[in-house]
Amino acid sequence: MNRIQQKLQENKKLLSIYFTAGYPQIDDTVTIIEKLQENGVDMIEIGLPFSDPLADGPVIQESSTKALNNGMTTKKLFEQIQNIRQTVDIPLVIMGYFNPMLQYGMEAFCAKCASIGIDGLIIPDLPVDVYDREYKAIFEKYNLSNIFLITPQTSDERIRYIDSVSDAFIYMVSSAAVTGAKGSFGEIQQQYFERVNGLKLKNPQIVGFGISNKITFEQATTYAKGAIIGSAFINMITKDGVKGIDNFVKKVLNG
Repeated sequence: MNRIQQKLQENKKLLSIYFTAGYPQIDDTVTIIEKLQENGVDMIEIGLPFSDPLADGPVIQESSTKALNNGMTTKKLFEQIQNIRQTVDIPLVIMGYFNPMLQYGMEAFCAKCASIGIDGLIIPDLPVDVYDREYKAIFEKYNLSNIFLITPQTSDERIRYIDSVSDAFIYMVSSAAVTGAKGSFGEIQQQYFERVNGLKLKNPQIVGFGISNKITFEQATTYAKGAIIGSAFINMITKDGVKGIDNFVKKVLNG
């Protein structure tokens, strides 16, 4: 059992934060991870910046471009977090696109993640059937969870297939749009949350895209195990820097 699976067993709604490695400054990565843990975040998604991030909205795209310009690479990220488990014990997930991982070598990438203490990967452009056929055995070998995204347009049949090959949680995208913060969720999203909840899947769901504050966190977690905040956190850190983390997390959790 890895740290994600252990965390999902806790009797609470989980808050996960996404940030782009190497942003706003190249050496902020470890500081951000440590500060998020200090402030009670349950899980962290470390974004591996990519030049063509199709699923990301303008805020995360811009942070990726800046991080790449800062000099962030896969190798650099691994160097930065080489000793992260000396200070951090919450689950850590790398979110990135398939091409850089493939260039690194998929088994080599997974082996490196396992040696550092990464618990899972989110790869938006890796189709579930390709993963199931070609890569699932590698992930299992290194005790890494692969986390798949579903959207309101994903059929029940596809969701059940994703559930069958998953072993942690399912990333429930709140809308078909790209990432971005919203003030609240509408009726269509609520119906989607209810539909997925009604499927009684074996893996819990964590909602992402559009979570920005206590209201959207509570709406998203009515039917789901937790929620992920990305764009709103990056907006904050762009404006306030690392020193704004304490206040940001407190506002989400406590209002």
